[in-house]
Amino acid sequence: MDNNIFKGIEKKTGVNMKDVFELANSMQNANFKDEQTVRNLVSRVATLANKKVPKELEDKIVNTLINGNKPVDMGTISKMLNEKKK
Repeated sequence: MDNNIFKGIEKKTGVNMKDVFELANSMQNANFKDEQTVRNLVSRVATLANKKVPKELEDKIVNTLINGNKPVDMGTISKMLNEKKK
């Protein structure tokens, strides 16, 4: 892909694309049924998104991903981080 596209995304979002690619690569062979692996992933996505994740929300995300039928990817986790508290 064109490097200018990535630079544009970085400028617009403030997220370093190198960090995004490293996170995506680390997800390829991760065990998503392992609680610690999923917690680490949630933490890394939250850091990239510059979001604070309260323990209660982290627990909900981890339990949903480990026990649920949702696919485990950055989009799913990011969407969960942005859900409004009910």
